[in-house]
Amino acid sequence: MAGPETTKAAVAVPLTCHGHSRPVTHLSFSGFVGGEEEYYMISACKDNNPMLRDGLTGDWIGTFFGHKGAVYQARLSPDAHTAATASADFTAKVWDTYSGETLCTIQHNHIVRAVAFPPDSSTFLATGGMEKKLRIFDLSTVDAVSAPQANGTPVANGGNGRALVNADAGFEVGVGVHKGTIKAIVWTRDPNVLVTAADDKVIRWWDLQNRTVIQEKVVTGDIGSCEFTNVTAEPGDIGGGLPVLTIAAGKTVYFYGGADARTLIKSIDLPYDVASVALNPVQRRFVTGGAKDTWAKLYDYETELEMDVHKGHHGPIWSISYSPDGKLYSTGSEDGTIKLWKNCDGGYGLWRANGAV
Repeated sequence: MAGPETTKAAVAVPLTCHGHSRPVTHLSFSGFVGGEEEYYMISACKDNNPMLRDGLTGDWIGTFFGHKGAVYQARLSPDAHTAATASADFTAKVWDTYSGETLCTIQHNHIVRAVAFPPDSSTFLATGGMEKKLRIFDLSTVDAVSAPQANGTPVANGGNGRALVNADAGFEVGVGVHKGTIKAIVWTRDPNVLVTAADDKVIRWWDLQNRTVIQEKVVTGDIGSCEFTNVTAEPGDIGGGLPVLTIAAGKTVYFYGGADARTLIKSIDLPYDVASVALNPVQRRFVTGGAKDTWAKLYDYETELEMDVHKGHHGPIWSISYSPDGKLYSTGSEDGTIKLWKNCDGGYGLWRANGAV
């Protein structure tokens, strides 16, 4: 896969995606949908309104209206037919990405900070947040009925309401184990293992069958991001053909591999607090956002040397994600904007071959 070796790629003007009015807290891409030129991006924002965009161009597709508080995380299901969001309004919501309608609202008892789908299923959803509880929900059992009417009779999901579920109906894993807010949840390629990152500065690997922690990593400094690589894996890449778990914590970035992402491949210390990190395992490069600066810094994975600095944001970059083909990456910032940065030679998307936008 071609990388940004040329001057054209290095100086290509980033695309700015406007629309949000407050800090962008999280963004992520879908995988390829129906071909290698179709994929989507979803963003979470403190303006309460997650947005869906064309991943290739950044063009706005739609806004999901319904949350009454800041949205901290937003993810698309593997088939991109549904989306899940975590909010300060004490709810997690599941959405139909075609109609924009709410399919399910899961009522929690405190702020929800994290949601996650398994890698190959849209049926299950994991949630976590300031309750310090990791819960698993089977969405196939909750989308058939909605909130009861005044007479107590449930109405069909096609009625005036949408499914309203109490979080206590979920399957709680590891009661009392988390000692801080759960900030991130990611499901490994092994459907029985998922990973949580919490404010108690511990990364935990969970065996869902036994409801136990099977591995822990205590980190120094606040956890900024915890995500799997999104670039389509290839044999011989950093993950050996499997997604790589990338974690930013304090001044260190960590890379874990394997089907259950329990094998530490490499950790790299940096001279600043890292708010976010994304890895391109094929190009063997990674990008970071600093907690106290406004730049996206590109590094060589092998040499650990800084290759480039991308300037344009006016606030810290809280989230970074590569597209599934690795030819661009997106950044979400405190300044309320999303930027798409070209990461290949020649023309791509809205970037013409001469480098102009």
